[in-house]
Amino acid sequence: MSFDIMGGLSAFGGGIVGYVLPFLFVLTIVVFFHELGHFLVARWCGIKVLVFSIGFGPEIAGFNDRHGTRWKLAAIPLGGYVKFFGDDNAASVPDQSAIESMSATEKKDSFFHQPVGSRAAVVAAGPIANFLLAIVIFAGIFMIYGKQSTSARVDTIAADSAAAIAGFKLGDLVLAIDGRKVDSFADMQRIVSVNAGQTITVEVDRGGVIQRLKAIPTLKEIKDNFGNVHRLGVLGISRSMAPGDVKTQTVGPLDALAMGVEESWFVVDRTMSYIVGIFAGRESADQLGGPIRIAQVSGQVATAGFVALMHLAAVLSVSIGLLNLFPIPLLDGGHLLFYAIEAIRGRPLSERAQEMGFRIGLAIVVMLMIFATFNDIVHLATS
Repeated sequence: MSFDIMGGLSAFGGGIVGYVLPFLFVLTIVVFFHELGHFLVARWCGIKVLVFSIGFGPEIAGFNDRHGTRWKLAAIPLGGYVKFFGDDNAASVPDQSAIESMSATEKKDSFFHQPVGSRAAVVAAGPIANFLLAIVIFAGIFMIYGKQSTSARVDTIAADSAAAIAGFKLGDLVLAIDGRKVDSFADMQRIVSVNAGQTITVEVDRGGVIQRLKAIPTLKEIKDNFGNVHRLGVLGISRSMAPGDVKTQTVGPLDALAMGVEESWFVVDRTMSYIVGIFAGRESADQLGGPIRIAQVSGQVATAGFVALMHLAAVLSVSIGLLNLFPIPLLDGGHLLFYAIEAIRGRPLSERAQEMGFRIGLAIVVMLMIFATFNDIVHLATS
């Protein structure tokens, strides 16, 4: 395969302001609320918080609050952390020497000496805050702009497509797929997109008569408006844009929250389906992206307006919350795994076992970052 790496990187560099500023805006919001979740629950549990940092490395600016917490903005804006009393580093690895020399009063403020339930609550609060942030953003968008949708009515059918083979007819209105209700063309697309190569049962209304069709969506590479390629399952039909098939629904607060939960769950479901698809051989790992890809997408989405950028922030918030729940040491999920083992055993894992776990976790995280960054560079070079 031949590609011009320097040309791709040059194109990225040419629009660096347009990419980096939206990227930092989106990432800062997501990271801040993630760490705020840890921080608030820690304070509620009586744990002393030493540092609340957005970014890593040297401090750019900061201040101390009345509780002695150092709030700071650091030089490398690719994440953040909350450091508790008794932690050795930003990953909440315990400082064993400091822990052993603590007085009874200091132990009350130490994260390490809290009951396992309290420690688990503090750790889980970060991902939960990400999910809540996403739900609120999605709900806010629905409340302000309503829910715009197009009915799942078939307007055209591509020749030799999955829909043509399945027996779809013009004017068919899709009601459900595999028992899941379909309210719009977008609902249908979401279900079909993750079922490439799988047989699905589609219930349609054909002139008032209910028909059930068996279809196998075809995997296709589709370019979005920014030229990014996505591999999705398709049936080969287009939507009807007739006045009666296009509608905007006003959404109240409770309905908006329910839709926010639904949107957030869709991101989780699509992400997990993709990961399972990689191991099953149905998906390609080259779709995994890192900071460069996120920056590029942020810049592209920013051109579509502030609402689109906030929508991306919600999607990214769900993704980061989900990623942090993976049972990999160093991530929140890895800590929760250790605490689950501690709760079952009645005592924590040995210092050596935890150290080995953190080393393995670090290796996994670094390998994933290298792989994702390589994908990003190849994507830039070939786009």
